[in-house]
Amino acid sequence: MRDNVDEKLVKHVQDLLLSVGEDPNREGLLRTPDRFLKAFQFFTQGYEKSVDSVINGALFEAPYSEMVIVKNIELYSLCEHHLVPFFGKCHVGYIPQGRVIGLSKIPRIVEVFARRLQVQERLTSQIADCLMNKLNPSGVGVVIEAVHLCMMMRGVEKQNSSTQTSSLLGAFREPATRAEFFNLIK
Repeated sequence: MRDNVDEKLVKHVQDLLLSVGEDPNREGLLRTPDRFLKAFQFFTQGYEKSVDSVINGALFEAPYSEMVIVKNIELYSLCEHHLVPFFGKCHVGYIPQGRVIGLSKIPRIVEVFARRLQVQERLTSQIADCLMNKLNPSGVGVVIEAVHLCMMMRGVEKQNSSTQTSSLLGAFREPATRAEFFNLIK
């Protein structure tokens, strides 16, 4: 499916269009199966990326030992239960122990995990666990604030609801560090 659009998959999308009462041969829908499959490949491109290739050696020795925060990282993902988007912002903090990561690598790591079928809770933990394993910092904190179209467009249909999740590891579990992190990401 990744490089060439599989004709069986095109047929499945055409069948899906038929099942909702549409005509897949209608002018506006003729190329929809191909476009949908290419879009779905893009939405799930995180499966094709490894964290190591994203980091690409951008770990640097540094004597810095204070909190580093990258906040308001936009993320887009698909709910694994309904294949409907959820999106929002991710805030990431860590306390180095002699080693820092290139700042642009943090949003790229978020993207690797977000561009997979997800639940927000697991996404939050995957980002935190990854940074803890790759950097060996004294602690990592990750907070995600997102809205879920599966809650807004279907089901409970609550337009103004949002979900916040956090994963706090190491020093970020200590009350003072936790408070500092949450204060800085406000």
